[in-house]
Amino acid sequence: MQQTSARGGALRALAPLAWVGPAVALIAVVVVWPVVVMVQSSFLKISRFGVVQGGNGTGNYDKLFGEPDFGGVMARSLVWVVAVVALTVLVSLALAQLFNQRFPGRRFARWALIAPWAASVLMTSIIFKWMLDPEVGLINMLRRDLGLLDALGGAAADPLGSAAGAMPWLVFVAVFVSVPFTTYALLAGLSAIPADVYEAAKIDGASKLRTYWSITLPLLRPALTVAALINVMNVFNSFPIIWAMTHGQPGYSTATSTIFMYILKGSDIGESAAMSVVNFGMVIVLTIVFLKVSKWRTAPA
Repeated sequence: MQQTSARGGALRALAPLAWVGPAVALIAVVVVWPVVVMVQSSFLKISRFGVVQGGNGTGNYDKLFGEPDFGGVMARSLVWVVAVVALTVLVSLALAQLFNQRFPGRRFARWALIAPWAASVLMTSIIFKWMLDPEVGLINMLRRDLGLLDALGGAAADPLGSAAGAMPWLVFVAVFVSVPFTTYALLAGLSAIPADVYEAAKIDGASKLRTYWSITLPLLRPALTVAALINVMNVFNSFPIIWAMTHGQPGYSTATSTIFMYILKGSDIGESAAMSVVNFGMVIVLTIVFLKVSKWRTAPA
């Protein structure tokens, strides 16, 4: 009797596996296994044709860290992430607050905001590259008609031809395609804030600025944390925007670590795998730092 009871208890304990088992198996195949292979590949000597030629120890990492452009690429990647995520969050906060109000045409405005998100990121990047063409690009034609090119000098005629001109446009396009998701995530958070909280603040005589700072932002923090964290991971691993618009050129002056990794694949797969491991580690570090700074476990006051 005791044995039957123990067996029944064990079966009940294993019952949840029927539900979580497929998800765990999917994560193991799609996420864990590729990471394991990636780390293994970073210690192998692999030909340009993908043939494993034996172990290489830490040779791939030594070669990677010895690259003259490695430091600049990593620093640029951090600046890229901080700039895009910070601007995206600021713009999205303003838009979410606007779309949370009632005004004529609000539904149409909300639908219009979905367009950059629904469109292919690669397609959007190519369109902006065409518009910035120094000869026939729409943006350049408008700047020429307004006399801005003469004021900025000849180098400004090809904004994607230099790092100083290209990086602001790359950041702009990244923010442009990131704002819709972030705005809707924050809008959902704003919609979940109880109206009676604002009524109590109004009775207490709190100003709109004080109400936003002391009530809206603290209660919006869970949605803000999730939206910003997803943006950090997406932007760090972003490939289509920079590749479509500049290919990381001139030189590596507009390349981030993801672009650098892809370029390395053409000459040394093992070194590219090492760069992949560094990228993976950087994402983990950025995520931990972000969660630490955002104090996500602390309940809103």
